[in-house]
Amino acid sequence: MPHECPSSRWLVSTDWLAERLGAADIVVVDGSSYLPTMNRDAAAEYLAGHIPGAVRFDIDAIADHSNPLPHMLPDATQFARDVGALGIADTDTIVAYDGAGLYSAPRVWWTFRLFGAKNVFILDGGLPRWKAEGRPLEAGPVERTPRTFRARKDADRVASLAAVRAALTSGSAQVVDARPAERFLGQAPEPRPGLRSGHMPGAFNVPSTSVIENGRLAPPEKLRRAFATGGVDLEAPVITTCGSGLTAAILWLALDALGKEPKALYDGSWSEWGSRDDLPIEPKA
Repeated sequence: MPHECPSSRWLVSTDWLAERLGAADIVVVDGSSYLPTMNRDAAAEYLAGHIPGAVRFDIDAIADHSNPLPHMLPDATQFARDVGALGIADTDTIVAYDGAGLYSAPRVWWTFRLFGAKNVFILDGGLPRWKAEGRPLEAGPVERTPRTFRARKDADRVASLAAVRAALTSGSAQVVDARPAERFLGQAPEPRPGLRSGHMPGAFNVPSTSVIENGRLAPPEKLRRAFATGGVDLEAPVITTCGSGLTAAILWLALDALGKEPKALYDGSWSEWGSRDDLPIEPKA
């Protein structure tokens, strides 16, 4: 049975957005991004049809290009420049969505909040729900008047490799991996070439799919069950991780919905850890 009451304070309904489309202080952001193995082209899909007025936030473009890892966070100066050019101010009400329902939008939501925007939300059910309800779409690019985004990066919310290693060694925080169980257990290859299979010794596994139901965040009791199944203590600090820092934000949203906001997100995630031969891995090859 679909849950009509959003399970997170950061989710807004399609009705809520439809009533406010075109308002001066509302910016709709298409944050779609897909793994290569999904065989979907986010840029082409955006141009073919998006929520009217939505700008496209490309996590691979608004990223640190000096870092070879995928879509690593930019610095505050670049974020302010790139997002301001999209016509987004830090004072705007920002509504992010993606074409999968709930996949990459939480990463976009988390990133905007990291850089100081306060009123950032996720469209409950995303573009699939919007389309299923027969709501309007528009094609082609969207140009908004450039705005000033005053960015400040909350560095404490981003875990470095050193911080993750320290947490795993000391137990000061639980490192919770959002990848599918098969990848976590080293039974399935990574979608990105050149990465070893397995997980960080001491990490917990709560697949992002276990907190999603029909393209939406699952109800609180199901969220609690997913973390309990993964062995996670909701009363202890958490660092979320995944393949590239994307689905780790889904776990962030889920934990926040339970009133247990994580300590940090490991931006490098398995793309960094799995590419280094000097780091321990389980199961051992």
